[in-house]
Amino acid sequence: MTRIEDYAFPKGLHLLQRWQAGDENAKEEMTRLFDAAIAGAFDENFKRLAPANEVHSTASVHMLGLALLHDLYGIESHEYYHEDPYRYARANLAVSRLLGISKFYMTWALYAWTCEPLGQTMMYPDKFPPGADPDAILITKETWRDLKTPDFTTGVPKAIDNILMATQKLTGAAPTLQISAPYSLAADIYGQEPLLADVVNDPDEVNALLDHLGDAVLGPWMDHHFELFPDGWVELSDASGSPFFIGPDNCMGMSIRSIRHMLRDKPYADRVFDNNYRGDFVAEVRKKGRAARRRGAIKEGASTADRAKLLQLTEAKVSVNPVFIMRLEADKVDISFYEEQAIARNMPLTVGIGSPEIDRNSIEDLDATKAETAAKARSFVDAIKRVCQAVDLPEDNHVGQSWPSHIYFEDVNGQSQFELVELILNEIYDDPVIER
Repeated sequence: MTRIEDYAFPKGLHLLQRWQAGDENAKEEMTRLFDAAIAGAFDENFKRLAPANEVHSTASVHMLGLALLHDLYGIESHEYYHEDPYRYARANLAVSRLLGISKFYMTWALYAWTCEPLGQTMMYPDKFPPGADPDAILITKETWRDLKTPDFTTGVPKAIDNILMATQKLTGAAPTLQISAPYSLAADIYGQEPLLADVVNDPDEVNALLDHLGDAVLGPWMDHHFELFPDGWVELSDASGSPFFIGPDNCMGMSIRSIRHMLRDKPYADRVFDNNYRGDFVAEVRKKGRAARRRGAIKEGASTADRAKLLQLTEAKVSVNPVFIMRLEADKVDISFYEEQAIARNMPLTVGIGSPEIDRNSIEDLDATKAETAAKARSFVDAIKRVCQAVDLPEDNHVGQSWPSHIYFEDVNGQSQFELVELILNEIYDDPVIER
């Protein structure tokens, strides 16, 4: 009999390494494991929560789940995401156990799935997540006001509801709906470049568009979610509206402002958060000369003496994420800043591990990368422990909540370097206990 307990860390990761290397014996073993997972053999195991007195890990694993199910069974992208919510949930939960992740976090291709119900033309590759077709933009400056509230009882919204219901039954965790924030939704259905041009030349039009998306699409979608799941959460994602892409002032004045507008008078506002604004370091950078005005010309480390702009940006981010302080890989600001902010604000700390950091195709010197990765992970774990010991936390240390916390792998997929994942998790398992 196949038991998921036999693949406790790091044995599951070692199986994933052998599968990734093309080992046929590993593929056969993996097939037996997922046959059992999909049949429900591991359901009791999935109810076990992470220890409340230890640093824990979460990960977005849906891309790795798709890679595995495509390789093992020939399941393609549309079928994977749409057709069987229990297969989807069990596969993702089993992948998390194989990785050695201690806290479950159910995710999907959220940007694509937020714009698909509006009528956006989609692309579903065979073994990769769906995305909006950039050559078939849904709305223009002349037509966006015609966008109406979609039907949340069919299509993608129904598929998400079914996944959340399955996940709640399997784990007991309150469901988290993941959808785009207004700016990122606009970028997907209006076009990144036209939207950026309007940010510069017609900001009032952009703000009106963002408010319409919040009022007509996202607000009603959240209403629907909380009617089904009164104890649920909503996680908004807004990478396109980040400081790195549109600047800290526009991030605060457009992206974050539109979320606050959307949540006005909502009784569940304190259960909605946006945690993925990236590129905090640009708030500390002074732009000099023409070259620095080009997107991407900002250099890390060219920081000013004071951090007034960074603190202002942090305050704005907290206004739309009252749940935890987040430090993402793309932020580049030292972990000590986020530790200080978490303690000063009496909030938990989450630290992201970016997908480029563990992408096996972008590693030039694996030994050097291993040493650097282990050192960074050690500093992250130490910071999280200090925060947990300093701030007010519930008895369960949020392990029963379905949002990301502590060490958070932003994306694990079929091209991830599992040796690096193991190194990072080793730092957690080696010294996990929190003295509260």
